[in-house]
Amino acid sequence: MKNKLYYLLAVLYILMLGFILYINGVFTGEVTSISNLLINGGFLLIIGILFMMSFVSFGRLNQVTDALCITTDEILDKYQSTQQNLWTDYRKKKEAFPNGILNEQFRKYQNRVAAHTNTRGVVMDACSIEDYINEELLDQVGKTYFNSAVSGTLTGLGILGTFLGLTMGMSSFSGNDIFTISDNIAPLLDGMKVAFHTSVYGIFFSLVFNFVYRSLMADAYEKLADFTEVFKEYVAPEVNTTDENTRAMLIYQANMANSLKAMLELLRGNAMEQTKGVEQIVNSFTSRLSESMGADFGNIGKALNQACTAQETYAQNFRRLEESTKMLLEASQAMSDTMHQTLEEQNRIEEQLSKTCEDLSNELYTFQQMRNLYEE
Repeated sequence: MKNKLYYLLAVLYILMLGFILYINGVFTGEVTSISNLLINGGFLLIIGILFMMSFVSFGRLNQVTDALCITTDEILDKYQSTQQNLWTDYRKKKEAFPNGILNEQFRKYQNRVAAHTNTRGVVMDACSIEDYINEELLDQVGKTYFNSAVSGTLTGLGILGTFLGLTMGMSSFSGNDIFTISDNIAPLLDGMKVAFHTSVYGIFFSLVFNFVYRSLMADAYEKLADFTEVFKEYVAPEVNTTDENTRAMLIYQANMANSLKAMLELLRGNAMEQTKGVEQIVNSFTSRLSESMGADFGNIGKALNQACTAQETYAQNFRRLEESTKMLLEASQAMSDTMHQTLEEQNRIEEQLSKTCEDLSNELYTFQQMRNLYEE
């Protein structure tokens, strides 16, 4: 997973160092110019220090991006086995990443989500992981502010070496005839060697470093994008976007439905009781007609009393139905009044806005007239 492209800089640096030492005669023991060797050695030392500082930041960047890749693979594996949102597993997980920097940022994300979660465990506000784990974090870990300046620094060192070498060569160049000039050619050539050598490896390292640095950052951004996409798809908690007004309306509708259901049950019960009373009356009347003239009319009176009792029960139930209906009408009237007041308030605001726009238009017109008068 690690991007080891920056190791190329170390290889090229060693090769360039060996080449500079070779052309200055270090390996053969024929050093022609100590000053040339010292200047090149000093410049290469500065470049080596810059590379070492960059290597440290690149190593930290690799650790972060490797942790992102590992966590991304873990999320994908867990989701494939459960086929469910994984926020319950990551809601209080302390070591979500194998990296301390990412774990610290993820804890901040967990705290923010917890702050926007109600007592029922429902997240009421959107919280994005990109607010905490993003490209800015990678830039900070990879020391973009430093590495972005290294390429220009290397080019500047090459140009500085060029002018330094030319200055050294020209300072030892003197004479006004062909004999004295020929004696000073060697110091001038030594200075030009410094100029050309420093320019070559300064610009060369600048180009290579810029390529390596941009490749590393592009790879890191790509791994970050893969992680954020997987996290938002399989881990990020679902947000309840229903506001309080909609929730109150749903509660009101549910209460109204319960009231209507109770009314239906009440009517159904009343109809059953009434039918039962009528059946008792008919059965009693039929049985009494089939008897002889000496039948007991007292039993008929009892049947009538039962019918009266059932009718009274029906009347009581009807009164309860009337009271429920009245309460429902009062609630509807209150809701209608509230909506009427809201519409009136909106009309009032609209009139005020219209008046404000008209006043502003008049002021603009007056200002335009004054401007025309002033220009005339």
